[in-house]
Order: sequence, then C-alpha cells, then structure tokens
Amino acid sequence: MELKLNRPICFFDLETTGVDVARDRIVEISILKIFPNGNKESKTWLVNPTIPIPIHATLVHGISDEKVANEPTFAELSSQVYNMIKDSDLAGFNSDRFDIPLLAEELLRANVDFEMKNRVSVDIQTIFHKKEERTLSAAYKFYCNESLENAHSAEADTNATYEILKAQLDRYEDLENDMNFLSKFTTRKKSVDFAGFIALNEDGNEIFNFGKHKGNLVEDVFDAEPGYFGWIQNADFPLYTKKVLTAIKLRKLSTKQ
Repeated sequence: MELKLNRPICFFDLETTGVDVARDRIVEISILKIFPNGNKESKTWLVNPTIPIPIHATLVHGISDEKVANEPTFAELSSQVYNMIKDSDLAGFNSDRFDIPLLAEELLRANVDFEMKNRVSVDIQTIFHKKEERTLSAAYKFYCNESLENAHSAEADTNATYEILKAQLDRYEDLENDMNFLSKFTTRKKSVDFAGFIALNEDGNEIFNFGKHKGNLVEDVFDAEPGYFGWIQNADFPLYTKKVLTAIKLRKLSTKQ
C-alpha cells in the first residue's frame, strides 16, 4: 500500500557515537523523502562527529574515527539536512525517542532553529511494538518476508523502515493511511520537549516531569523559584529542552507587560 500524503514525509535514520541525546553526535545520516505524487529523493552522509567514536559504537555500525576523519561535520551539513526536511513530516524506527531528539540537538547546536510545531512524526517502531513486539530486523522479516542486509547501516535501516510502514498499512485494517492518525497512534506520551522533561497536564498546561518540581506548573515554578530556570540553562540538559523553557519564560514575561 502506498502512503497517502498531504505533504512530503522524510524517513530517516542516524548512526551515532552513543545513545545520550544531549552529548552524543551523528556519524551517519540517511534521509528518504517521499513526495505526495510518489516521487522519492534519497541522500546519505557520513559525518565527522568532532569527538572520538567509542569502540562499542563502531562495533555496532562499523563506522570508525578513521572512516569519517575527512568527512564534513554536521555543522557543515546542517543547511542541506534542514532544507531536505523543512517542509516534511518525519518518520523513523524509534525516532520519537531517539533520532528526532538527537537530530534536533545537532541542528540547534549548528544554530538551525528546528521545530516540530507544523509537522507530525510517525514512529514505525511503536506500531510494530503495539502489534508484534520485535526488533527492526525481525520487523523487516515479519512484514516484508526479507532478511535485512547491512543492518545498522543508516541507508539500509531507512529504506527498511519505509517498506515496513507500507506493509503495516497493508496488514492492519485499523491503521489509517494518514500521517496525522499515525502520528497520534505512535505518540507514547504528551511531552512538550523531546526528552520528556516537560509534559502537559490534563488541562494542556506545561508541567515539569522530573526532579523536585515534578508535576508542578512550569510557570508557577518560575514565579516561586526564579533561579531554577537559570540552573537548567547552565546544566547538562538537551538544547531543545532549554529552548522550550525559554519560550515558556518569554511567553510569561510578555503576558505581564
């Protein structure tokens, strides 16, 4: 089943130095862009992460320091990556919890103002886990009846993820071929930031989802403990979380004027 699209959607996968969204870096990124008319555009880049690639990461994806020593940094590639995804919804395998948050960090680090407000995301892993509980390689075998060659190659994983979603739509009649529906189906929690430090309560207001202020309204905390905002901005939180909190603080200040 081909996808019904109102706008382009970019399937993408990252290979990285590790799994810490705030600290780790991209070493390979592959994007497969699907247009509403069925046309496709695909690009894959090796990336110099500017930090050492741990051996345990190299053993997973096969990308070493030597392999990327002469490749561009993400900052040098950021405009190309952003131009490819800026008009598109996003999709991936475990993308809501890892790939999108880490990509957002890299873009913000490169001074690209990345937002998800005018797009949706579809996490194909969530569909798979809700339906079958498997891994990407097993999902590809289960849905497409093929073995996934070159697993943990960003390009192979990206193309497999696209094929899996189409097969999932063929298999499950209750899944609508609509990106907004699939985005809601694959959303695990109502988080304002990608890392889940800021959530929404039942009234749709931002609350802290960690620490001593967990469950408290962000705006109330800023009133009662002004220094808490500064502490977060200077601590090792993801850049996107800091961006969200800055927007809330600026919004609150503007309502007082």
